[in-house]
Formats: sequence, structure tokens, C-alpha cells
Amino acid sequence: MLHCGIVGLPLSGKTTVFNVITRAGAEVKPYAGGKTDPNRAVVSVPDPRFDELVRVHQPKKETPAQVEFVDLAGLSRDASKGAGLGNGFLSFAAEADALIHVLRGFANGGVEHPEGSLDVHRDWKIVEMELIYRDLSVIENRLSRLNGKKKLLPEEEGEKALLLRCQDCLMEERSLRDLALAPEEARMLRGFTFLSAKPQILVLNLDEGQKGAADAPGGEALLRDAAAAGIRVLSLYGRLEMDLADLSPEEAAEFTEGLDITEPGRERLIAGAYGLLGLISFFTCGPDEVRAWTLREGATAVDAAGTIHSDLARGFIRAQVVAYDDYAAHGFAFPACREAGCLRLEGKDYRVADGDVIEIRFNV
Repeated sequence: MLHCGIVGLPLSGKTTVFNVITRAGAEVKPYAGGKTDPNRAVVSVPDPRFDELVRVHQPKKETPAQVEFVDLAGLSRDASKGAGLGNGFLSFAAEADALIHVLRGFANGGVEHPEGSLDVHRDWKIVEMELIYRDLSVIENRLSRLNGKKKLLPEEEGEKALLLRCQDCLMEERSLRDLALAPEEARMLRGFTFLSAKPQILVLNLDEGQKGAADAPGGEALLRDAAAAGIRVLSLYGRLEMDLADLSPEEAAEFTEGLDITEPGRERLIAGAYGLLGLISFFTCGPDEVRAWTLREGATAVDAAGTIHSDLARGFIRAQVVAYDDYAAHGFAFPACREAGCLRLEGKDYRVADGDVIEIRFNV
């Protein structure tokens, strides 16, 4: 399961965004508390294909793809030096696969911004620097241990050289996302859980008077620099969309008339988080269960088999595969798809496509 950490400065509306995504009803306080335990909720990934498969097959059990969202405590300036919750926050963030960074674009006279003014570009950079400082600390600790050894093993020599490259990147105030790494190098660094290397979505938390990101103070600079860094920016009317969850679709449409809300914010964020790591879904269908399984893009049929159960990967023979659109076009039935020539037998090296409906043939 994908785990997404919601981060940002105190009073940016992180818990509001968490409630929009999860509908968990977590308490929203208009002040920066000392809370360290994060709010957690698991949500289903919206997918009309899965909904249709459930409607057609009427299974005893339905299991959609899921994402866990974790609402982390506010990250204060100088957290890497122990300010605010310090390393308590940073340890929680290290557990996340991806970061949802909430930036405050809304004004509220009753809740002063911790920096004294609104500037989403500045706020983004503050948090980015705290992540960079934390990663530098991790590298310095590891290099210190390596330098304390009289002789390094060949793999430790390679690790040291790579860490020095990472250190140079961070010292230039660039996140590790900017560093071009070979697959083997990325695997070597995986255990360090570097925060500045994690994929990230920026979420501008706006009020109804703002039409989009450019209306937020510092919004144009944020859009420019985020685009240059290849980071996606989403706008969300956090407080409004949290309140809309309690309304009927007709009432919600009336409240959002004239606003740039073509799709519920929770669906955009959940789908965006799911796609952030290049994840896809494949489906298994039957009278007992319809299930959406999560795979990384580029994974093979035997990887899909192993996702279902290790025995299926061990005894893999072939996979029966049909694309969702073909499956739907032929009555959601394998025999009809076989007659039409769109049901295929694939081997271990077949790269699974998003939406494939799969049945594994195996022998253990």
C-alpha cells in the first residue's frame, strides 16, 4: 500500500486537507498544538472501472486499491535543529513513500501565519530546506562512521563516493530529486529514506475568493519553480471542500458555482498521489471477489502473480490477459473475449498495462 505523508508549516491547513481526502473528521484546531501523533486514514482509490466490475460481477467481496494518508504535525522553521517538534516530525516523514506538501494561500485574520505574512513560494522553500538539512545530517553521520574505519570494503567505497555526490547536491541547496541516479545507485540509497528525494505534490490551500494558484501570494513564482523541478501543483479550497462532504451533489453544485472545481478535490488528490510513484492497477474478477491490485509501471506478469500470492509467482505458467476496454466491450466475459481474439496468453516477461484484467495459470 502507498503511504503519503501530508506535510507543511503549522497553520497551513494540513488537517483540513487530510479531512477532504479521507473524510475522517479529524479535529481541526486554529492554533499550532504540540501534538506529535499523526492522524492516519486508509482511502480507496477512485476508479470507475473497478466500480463497474463490481456492479457486473456482484462478488461476495470487493477490494479496491488503497492509499494511506498520514497527517503529520506542522514542520517549523529550524526543525532540523530541534525547533518545534524537530526530529519527531522528521522521523514520521521518513516513513512516507511520497509527500503531500500543503501551502497556505488563504488569509485568516484570526489565525496569524507563523512567518507573519502569506507567501506560498517562501513557505515551500522553508520546508524544502528543512528536508535538505535533515538529509545532510544523515549523510554526515554515515560518512563519519565510514571515515572512522581503517579500511573500507569495495561496496563501502562505492557507498562513500555516492554519498559525497549527494552531499555536494544538498550543499548547493538542491534536493536529491534533482540528482540523476542510476537504478543501482537508487537502490543503494533506499535505506537512508532521504526526505528530499521523496516524490512530492504541492497543494495550494485557497479560499473561495481566490480563483487559482496565481491569486495566492507568491503563487506565480511557485508555479514557475515547481514546473522547472517537475513537481505537480494542485489547488484546493480546503475549508469549503471539507464542508461540501456533508452536502448532497445538488447542494454542492450550488455552492461551487463559479469556482474552478470541475472534480472533487479528494478525487484529484487521491488519484494524484496514486500516480505520483508511477503506480498502475490491474484487476482480478470472479464471484468470490473483485479486486484492484497495485503495481509499479513496467512490472511484469510474474510480478503481478507475486502481488496476488507468492505461490502464483513460484509456479507461474501463463497469464490470461485482456484490456479493461476489451473486457467491457465483450460483456465482461473471458469466453467472449477469447472468441473475439482479444484475450491473450502472456508469459513471465509481459509488462502489465494499467487496467488489465488478469487470470494467473500456475502449478505448484
